[in-house]
Amino acid sequence: MGYPPNRMTGSKRFKLGTFSSNCSGGMSITTVPEKWRASWDNNLALARMLDAAGMDFMLPVARWIGWGGESGFHGEVLETLTWAAGLLAATQNISVIATVHAAAFNPVVLAKQMATIDQIGHGRSGINIVAGWNKPEFEALGLSLPDDHAVRYAYAQEWFEIVRRLWTSEDPFDFDGEFFTLKAVHGSPLPFDGPPPVLNAAGSGIGRQFATRNADFLFTPAIDLDRSKEEIAELKALANTAGRSVDVLTFSHVVCRPTTKEAEDYVQYFGYEHRDDYTLDRVIEMQFAHAQSFPHDLLTLIRNRFAVGHGGYPLIGTPEQVADGICAIHEAGFGGTTLSFVDYVAEFPYFRDTVLPLLDARGLRPA
Repeated sequence: MGYPPNRMTGSKRFKLGTFSSNCSGGMSITTVPEKWRASWDNNLALARMLDAAGMDFMLPVARWIGWGGESGFHGEVLETLTWAAGLLAATQNISVIATVHAAAFNPVVLAKQMATIDQIGHGRSGINIVAGWNKPEFEALGLSLPDDHAVRYAYAQEWFEIVRRLWTSEDPFDFDGEFFTLKAVHGSPLPFDGPPPVLNAAGSGIGRQFATRNADFLFTPAIDLDRSKEEIAELKALANTAGRSVDVLTFSHVVCRPTTKEAEDYVQYFGYEHRDDYTLDRVIEMQFAHAQSFPHDLLTLIRNRFAVGHGGYPLIGTPEQVADGICAIHEAGFGGTTLSFVDYVAEFPYFRDTVLPLLDARGLRPA
């Protein structure tokens, strides 16, 4: 029996997926009553809707403790490996990616979990590797977050070397490294049709060396598209020096309405009048204290973006304006973008019915 290829690697078209539907609030730090509830039923309904619409992937956020505050942002979270397994079993074509903190999982266990998930999805899984940046989450797990980025990524590199070898070798092997000593380890079954595609988001120089050495897709914010063009060229050149090619993805937040005024009014309503300032400040503080994904010289712009879509590129307006924004992301050199909504299930159908046909007509997503 033939199975569809993984949509992350089986197509050259501009990729569209969703981000953070496994977390309460999604990407919106808001207190409005319709804010996203990350129940299993909601995620299942969304997955089936995306699958039927021809969307490419679903990407979760791995979160172990919430941010607190009135909004309860990311207080309710579905664990990403079990989430991915369930969604792959319930869909036919879409790729479902699991986000994994390297420090929280033994690499032998993780390699087995991912191989099992990939068997369930007949090759439609993927993995997003996180080296770690959120200190309170590490403390909640009884782990220490090294201050030195080099140590974090040295650990992640050794961790992933073990995972990758378990995905490609049928023979037992020993491993004697700085962080792991393994004896006669092996994994069977292997992933369904070769190693799953790998995603990684990294802002530091060391992090990007890890990403371009190991990942198929690098995830980075599109704060300013002119700046992004230079950044994407640098990332692809860095990968080329390692004898590899990478694609670069970003993330976006969608507010699509029949008129510009309706879209802008809704942004004002959920993103400013009903935003959770306490949580917004905490999220930004932690991002800038421990992560290097966002450029620090654009803090004012980033704060406004965080209020609406956790720093994602704003796709706000009519279907034509949203399509224009996606085309601009594509023209900057990105190979795809995630989408988030205040309420994914309620808002995606309008995007599906009005924006996707425009993208098809413009040649971004040929069948």
